Amino acid sequence: MPRQSKRQLILEAAAKIVKEKGSDALTLDAVAKRAEISKGGLLYHFSSKEALVKGLVQHMNDMYRENVEAFVEKDGEDTGKWARSFINVMHDKGVENRTLSSGMLAAQGINPELLEPLQNTYASWQENMERDGLDEVDATILRLAVDGLWLSEIFGLGPLSDDLRTKVLERLTERTYRKEETDS
Repeated sequence: MPRQSKRQLILEAAAKIVKEKGSDALTLDAVAKRAEISKGGLLYHFSSKEALVKGLVQHMNDMYRENVEAFVEKDGEDTGKWARSFINVMHDKGVENRTLSSGMLAAQGINPELLEPLQNTYASWQENMERDGLDEVDATILRLAVDGLWLSEIFGLGPLSDDLRTKVLERLTERTYRKEETDS
């Protein structure tokens, strides 16, 4: 298993603090302690709390963007591949990356402008989904359904069983194919 970088350890520690205790508990001292590094070591990578949260958001954004784009590249269909990729990333990576998504919550509480990279990525995904051969309203509904599931999982609102979660995501995926393809 590859060794984690200090930067990665710091980001994971910060995300766990936000997930477990909320963004008010996110302090540089708490992160250094959780990451088991000196505060000076933390400051070497992140000069302030805002820089740390910015790093969390950027890391989350990069990870999700890379995962969605990788699914798009592997998808052999022309129609609906962006929506399908978005759904597949949620299916494959959503639970695994719940903790990292806490960075988004910290950014909203500390400085909403830090969410700009993620907002830009989502705007790009929306454009791609609208031009992907599906009806733009249907594509948007699919994206919003996946986002709703993701947010409900982050906040622990009406959690679904693993079986129901899988069935919901499979049903959404079915909707990414042209109607005539799913009727045959």
